[in-house]
Amino acid sequence: MIEKLTHVPIVVSDQEKALKFYTEVLGFEKRADYRNPGNPRWLTVAPKGTDVELILFEGKYKLDPRVPPEAGSGGNHFVFRTNDCRKDFEIFKARGLKFKDPAPVEANYGIAAYFTDPDGNHLTLLQPGPVPAQSQRKA
Repeated sequence: MIEKLTHVPIVVSDQEKALKFYTEVLGFEKRADYRNPGNPRWLTVAPKGTDVELILFEGKYKLDPRVPPEAGSGGNHFVFRTNDCRKDFEIFKARGLKFKDPAPVEANYGIAAYFTDPDGNHLTLLQPGPVPAQSQRKA
């Protein structure tokens, strides 16, 4: 039986540039950085205190022709949970991060701030809100 998710690849065009973005702008920590003979560089980052690591995989996307152009990065979208979206928005903005909107967006699912990494991968900061009663699952 599957126990937990540990690694998720994210395609980047330049591992050094991506490493700098994820560690210096978003504050992630570098977890692994090595190369086995005949294999590509294995470079991972993660938010401090989390188990799931992003594999910064150097390459290019091959977009599925069925994916709408606005999907940008092949439809990938990574969501990072935060307990204070507005505060993190200001911290990352001060570090030079460009957000899609001038302020976090409030919706029925919580407070969110949307942005992309240097390669156009779609990322979201999400401060979840209470789950509306009609969308709660009944056991």
